[in-house]
Amino acid sequence: MTAPAPRPTITVYCASARGLDPLFLDSARHFGQAIGQCGMNLVYGGGGIGLMGEVARAAQTSGAHVTGIITEQFLALEQGWNGCDELIVVDSMRTRKHQLEERGEGFAILAGGLGTWEEFFETLVGRVIGRHSKPIGLLNTCGFAEPLLQLVTHGVNHGFVRSAARDLLWMENDPLALAQRLHCAMSSPAPSDHDARALLPMHGRGNSATGDGAS
Repeated sequence: MTAPAPRPTITVYCASARGLDPLFLDSARHFGQAIGQCGMNLVYGGGGIGLMGEVARAAQTSGAHVTGIITEQFLALEQGWNGCDELIVVDSMRTRKHQLEERGEGFAILAGGLGTWEEFFETLVGRVIGRHSKPIGLLNTCGFAEPLLQLVTHGVNHGFVRSAARDLLWMENDPLALAQRLHCAMSSPAPSDHDARALLPMHGRGNSATGDGAS
């Protein structure tokens, strides 16, 4: 009998807050359910409240193995979820973010605040500079992800971000659609397609040594 294919693990970045609109919690719960339904496991920030807790509980209920990674500082502040299949407590945010990036084979960014945005941009920069070649998806609940994509586009329009870097991002309004798209990419990973000349801003228009505007 052929052994079943291993379940890919997705890293989810999202808020430890609930948000003002209940649709944010609903969307997080539906995305968590989709993680398990699509045959994925979850690694996330280890919180038991807000969107974090909603995603984690729904993912576990739908069959996903849930790994939480949380700092000693945030263990009390975020009320770390002891229901995780594995809860890893680390001593610093640097270690936490490193493990979140390393353990996931793809990334989903849900609604969140400053910490979630920081994680999003660090993950995108890692992809741009070739530190990883993992897919990145934004869940656009109530239009929340649109300003992030608009900011990246703003950078493209002013010559500080390459359009190829923006094209690395996927955005979906539907939780299941995003989960399915990421699962497909993680289950059949393409070889690293990092192209420094296409992705890094110093190779963009107007930055050639001769000043001729070649891209």
